[in-house]
Parts: sequence; C-alpha cells; structure tokens
Amino acid sequence: MLAFLEAFVGIGLFLSGAVLLSVCSILYLEGITSLQSMVLLAFLGALLSDHCGFYIGRMIGPRFDQSKFAQKHDAKLARTRNTVNRYGVLAIFIGRFLTPIRSIVPLLSGVSGMSRSRYSAYDTSACFLWSLALGGLVIGIDKAFS
Repeated sequence: MLAFLEAFVGIGLFLSGAVLLSVCSILYLEGITSLQSMVLLAFLGALLSDHCGFYIGRMIGPRFDQSKFAQKHDAKLARTRNTVNRYGVLAIFIGRFLTPIRSIVPLLSGVSGMSRSRYSAYDTSACFLWSLALGGLVIGIDKAFS
C-alpha cells in the first residue's frame, strides 16, 4: 500500500521514498514480514500505481497542461517532461529511481501518447529492479544494525 501511495500521481510529491524505506526496514528488523513478501508487495504496489498514473495521463491527455495541478507544480513537471522527452523509455527507469519525479513520469508518459505495450514492458522491468533495490537497502540497513 505504501509503495502504491509513494508513487501515485500527486501523492508521491509529498510522500518521500525515505518513509517507505524506513517502514520496510522496521517491519523487517522486527520480524513482522519477510523480505520476499515485502519485495513482492512493493513491486505490485509500484506497478499498479505507475499504471494508474499512465492511464490517467492517457485519459486527460493534452488538457493536463491547463490543470491546476500542472500549474501548481510547473517546475517539477518541466524537469520531468524534459527527462521524458530527452531519454524516452529510459525515463521510465530514471523516474522509478528518483523520488522527486517518480509519481509524475508515468502520468507524462501517458500524456505523451506512449504505446501501452511499450510502457508496460519497460515499467514492469523498472518496478522489478526498484523492488529488488529496496530489498537490498533493507538488508543493508539490517546488517548495519546487527
């Protein structure tokens, strides 16, 4: 659930990835959850959130630029749009690992008209790598405190 919220359009601008990492680390250190279930749930939450953002972007399309949200977050959107335009599908990977633009890249990918199959393939790979990295960080934190 937290991985979903952390990457969801708009909410992700206010919820830092450090919160997700902290909660995951505490749950793992206290033995409340296994690493495998945490990584799987983070993967599914990230994938679902990114795809929601992508399809919202496809639905609102060009009208997005006139929205209050776009006007309020103009600077972040401009940086993200430049990343998407400059790097194309590589922006999906870049955005997945950079918290400030994580929730906006899927939306702008949808607004840009990227094909569904292309987006899904790259985003699934990016979410998989990101969830493995999250698991690696949790293990690193566990080793540091053991």
